[in-house]
Amino acid sequence: MQDLTLVMAQLDPLVGDIPGNTETAIEAVREARIEHGADIVVLPELFLTGYPPEDLLLRPSMESRLRHARIRMAEKVAHDVMVIVGYPGRREGHTWNLAGVLYNGEWLGEYAKQALPNYQVFDEQRYFSPGTQPLVIDHHGARIGILICEDLWSGAPVTAAKQAGAQILVSLNASPFHQDKPAERLRLLEERADEVSLPMVYVNMIGGQDELVFDGGSACVNAQGELIVQAPHWAVGLMPVQFVREGDHWVPQPGETDPEVEPEENLYCALVTGLRDYVNKSGFDGVVMGLSGGIDSGLSLAIAVDALGPQRVHAVMMPYHYTADISRQDAAEQAKLLGVEYEVMPIEPMVEAFMDTLSESFAGTERDTTEENLQSRCRGVLLMAISNKKGLMVLTTGNKSEMAVGYATLYGDMVGGYNAIKDVYKTWVYRLARWRNTQSPAIPERVIERPPSAELAPDQQDSDSLPDYDVLDAILVSYIEGDMSAEAIIAAGFDDEDVYKVVKLVDRCEYKRRQAPVGVRVTPRGFGRDRRYPIVNGWQPGE
Repeated sequence: MQDLTLVMAQLDPLVGDIPGNTETAIEAVREARIEHGADIVVLPELFLTGYPPEDLLLRPSMESRLRHARIRMAEKVAHDVMVIVGYPGRREGHTWNLAGVLYNGEWLGEYAKQALPNYQVFDEQRYFSPGTQPLVIDHHGARIGILICEDLWSGAPVTAAKQAGAQILVSLNASPFHQDKPAERLRLLEERADEVSLPMVYVNMIGGQDELVFDGGSACVNAQGELIVQAPHWAVGLMPVQFVREGDHWVPQPGETDPEVEPEENLYCALVTGLRDYVNKSGFDGVVMGLSGGIDSGLSLAIAVDALGPQRVHAVMMPYHYTADISRQDAAEQAKLLGVEYEVMPIEPMVEAFMDTLSESFAGTERDTTEENLQSRCRGVLLMAISNKKGLMVLTTGNKSEMAVGYATLYGDMVGGYNAIKDVYKTWVYRLARWRNTQSPAIPERVIERPPSAELAPDQQDSDSLPDYDVLDAILVSYIEGDMSAEAIIAAGFDDEDVYKVVKLVDRCEYKRRQAPVGVRVTPRGFGRDRRYPIVNGWQPGE
């Protein structure tokens, strides 16, 4: 009985580091051959450049660098294993998203991605021309049809590969994560395999890249669309798939599968992975952040410690007159619990100095949010000074609900390089905090239970100026992710005053979000790549 071992190489490239990614690919193939006896090794989409390379694709030296990379792979990869790897290529006056096939020191062929996504976070039509032809490669008696990511979602390239004689379909992918995406992706894989009655191998990227994060979960389904093998989510590694020939068919044999996890765990892993890769790939020694004793900074601290280790996290409590004693106590308790460097820097002298300087200019005016913002901006100055002195990136802590309605201070609590919970609604902040505490003590229970407050004024609570977060988040999901009008949201049962207030705040605060730090995208529509609205416009919120 003839068999074939295919290894899914679920790897984490660094965008732009073509030499480094090439060496990673060579080492992965070597390990796959030694550890698993690989006949075929499949790497993710655009692996040699990393994904997405964006306007690096327009650099004149891109093609020459990739040519050197392919030459090096041809020289160093063992001749008895076939490698399928993704990279861009300039051919006949067009740039293509390619999958190249290497065997016996020669590049046997290249497949050009046919379906180019241009929605949500994708912008491939800016860079690539669509391919038009299938590619089927014979190897050890098996006919391997090659696809790239969106080809699977389109469907037509899948049918074309089968019509060209493919017996096994292999898809190279850089499919970013958002909530519910892993299940959606697996359902599609199962449906496509069942439609064409062919086994399908799906190799996905892993790791964080700016606001995107890739969860892995590479998988193989059989010709009936049943899951046979699945690599772990959120872990780099090699996963073998054993095929056995039965007549004219190649049948994948049952292997390891990744058990389903709670949605909170999946989301938390995404946030940890995104932060870890952003800090490490950017070359920072660690992070510094304000720890207020509140839920957002409490969750952010836990994420930072899980991503980087406590020795690379510096937390600072910066109290003022309105900072409650329990906030000070809870911040100190959490810092001790997680073992991070912690210090207290009162901001009263800084705030009063600003107020003295501004007293003549402010004469005759009432106290308002201006004074509140001064407190936040003093804290931002302290954190940035620590960042500059110690080489630590400032981690901001505003959640998506706050960022949506502008409940944040420019050049204050928005100062920083990255925000781990930027795309996490407040209601999910609570869910994640509670889930994290089931793994090990991380966030004091009182932080989770007490009403949220920015503590910028006496007895202040978030509910003083915003609807309850359950209501706020439901309106925001409808407006931001569902693109529903104010009238449609009201018709769905929400109070008209709440709805108009929220949508006006969302529209009015676009200028703030444009100046906010990057943060990992985990919802189907995050601020940034997904949602591009003009800052100055005359659109009416009811439309």
